[in-house]
Amino acid sequence: MDIPPLAGKIAALSLGALPVSYALNHVSALSHPLAVALMSALILGVLFVAVYSLSHGEISYDPLYAVFAVFAFTSVVDLMIALQEDGYVVGFVEFYTKEGEPFLRTAHGVLICYWDGTVHYLLYLAMAGAIRRRKRYRNLGLYWLGSFAMSILVFLPGNILGKYSSEIRPSFFLTVPYMLVPCWAGMKVFNQSRVPPCYTPNMVQEEQRKGLLQRPVDLALVTYLILAGFFTLFRGLVVLDCPMDACFVYIYQYEPYLRDPVAYPKVQMLMCMFYVLPFYGMATYALTFPGCSWLPDWALVFAGAIGQAQFSHMGASMHLRTPFTYRVPEDTWTCFFLCNLLYALGPHLLAYRCLWWPAFFLQPPPPGPPAHHKKQH
Repeated sequence: MDIPPLAGKIAALSLGALPVSYALNHVSALSHPLAVALMSALILGVLFVAVYSLSHGEISYDPLYAVFAVFAFTSVVDLMIALQEDGYVVGFVEFYTKEGEPFLRTAHGVLICYWDGTVHYLLYLAMAGAIRRRKRYRNLGLYWLGSFAMSILVFLPGNILGKYSSEIRPSFFLTVPYMLVPCWAGMKVFNQSRVPPCYTPNMVQEEQRKGLLQRPVDLALVTYLILAGFFTLFRGLVVLDCPMDACFVYIYQYEPYLRDPVAYPKVQMLMCMFYVLPFYGMATYALTFPGCSWLPDWALVFAGAIGQAQFSHMGASMHLRTPFTYRVPEDTWTCFFLCNLLYALGPHLLAYRCLWWPAFFLQPPPPGPPAHHKKQH
């Protein structure tokens, strides 16, 4: 996968979030939730106008350039929120976490801010750089789409259902366009043309004639997907209060964070059970039977989703903002870390396999016309 150079103009513009957030933090008028919401909306509007004025050519070529520029700015703000909540910086966005979105001060909120301020930020710069140089960025966009969707689908319901549901402020409704815009962006990313395959019909046919036992990498991935599927189902049953002894032992001795009343871990496990588990089943089928051309795209989407989910879940399980009774016990920390790390790495290995050796998933070439042999006399 060709990684485009980063967009320097967008990086410079996004770093403007540092002085802006520092200045706003010292404005006494921003001590009211409604004022925080209105000021946030105003800043995003001014930022969009500035991006449109400075990069009209790029936006005309691909309007997602403006989306990535604005989101890069918010990623820097999120990184400052995470650093401030962990005590590394002081005096930047304290007004927003107090009066805007107080649930960002939870362990889960801090971890998704770290992910957005690092991984998403680099993806925004890379995709904006690709647009500026008229290069492809479809694969990066699919990974970002899965990661962003998982973050939103867990964070928003967790805010409403958890113990911070009474802390919802007007700024919460700014997440509505923050959720709708990526839906539109995802449709545009999926509609972009794929990189043309470099395989001849004979190469595709030869690869697709191989059985699963003749493809040891795929056999290992199928084994992983089956085991990961059982693990996904098991953790879903755990958060649904399954009365089995194994569920009771697991939630108290291995992952007590699943009992945390903030609701984020429960929503996370249910999202995995209802969406990731069916994908694992379909991916197992696609690795067994040839011609499933949809798998490379969706493997990237789910790799991004599970990468974001596991980073947030593992980090929040051990973060100091999580009450001690809900953190991972010291005697089971190794087991917890290895299981969750493997759960995060597996989808990335699947996506890597689909990107670099896609012949098995290509549509088989149509049969050629029957050969007509002249009768020899």
